Amino acid sequence: MTFACFTLEIADRIAHIRLNRPEKANSMIPEFWRELPAAVEDISDNAKARVIVISSEGKHFSSGMDISVFMQGGVDKDPDNRELDAERFRHHLAELQHTFSALENARQPVLAAIQGGAIGAGVDLATACDCRYASADAFFAVQETAIGMTADVGTFPRLAKIIPEGWARQIAYTAERLPAGKAKEIGLVNEVYETPAALLEGVMEIAEKIAAHSPLAVTGCKRMINYARDHSTADALDYVGVWNAGMLRAADILESYQAKTEKRPPRHADLKPVKKSL
Repeated sequence: MTFACFTLEIADRIAHIRLNRPEKANSMIPEFWRELPAAVEDISDNAKARVIVISSEGKHFSSGMDISVFMQGGVDKDPDNRELDAERFRHHLAELQHTFSALENARQPVLAAIQGGAIGAGVDLATACDCRYASADAFFAVQETAIGMTADVGTFPRLAKIIPEGWARQIAYTAERLPAGKAKEIGLVNEVYETPAALLEGVMEIAEKIAAHSPLAVTGCKRMINYARDHSTADALDYVGVWNAGMLRAADILESYQAKTEKRPPRHADLKPVKKSL
């Protein structure tokens, strides 16, 4: 399938989504908001890969939402019915928010390889991923504040849960650039690589390690971490108990030990496709 804003390659159980509009700084045009969740949900629902990597071509990871999306979703078109326009806009915004929630809800881990700027909605994209990695030239900017609006497609529900609240507030209030080094220091990125090439190589190595493990165990880890983030410790302990009571796979445990003994890669069954209800 051909996409307007990115390419998708699946090899060695890794799905690689590469933003490919470098001449426009990988801005997110209307097609992006439809195509990305469709691609991610297809990978997730049909178990087409064990891990997803998102990277970009060109100088910047993404300059964020394209102006054409703003034009489609404006609320100031009918001054006599502003409230009706606002209600419609809320639904439009929910569709945009779903684009990044699809990354968070995917059964597979999603790794972001960030070079240059992750600006505006580029921050939303990055924070919806499980892990973020950056090249030395990378920076993050909540640019919405500088253009007179409050970021609304995912920045605030996620950013303050990843980095200290004070830093989330500072970069949001000021719209200043957060460089890669500081982003690593405060926990926004896991690692910083010298060059974009080294970045992608390093992220792919991590993806390979993830893909080698039991997909059931890995998706369980993602589910538990997301759940624990949003619930009490008591609730999270109860949930993991219920999860393992029903889905702890003895065959995967045995295979992991045998593979180590025999000094070979483990052979684990993939997740099964999820059938959508009619």
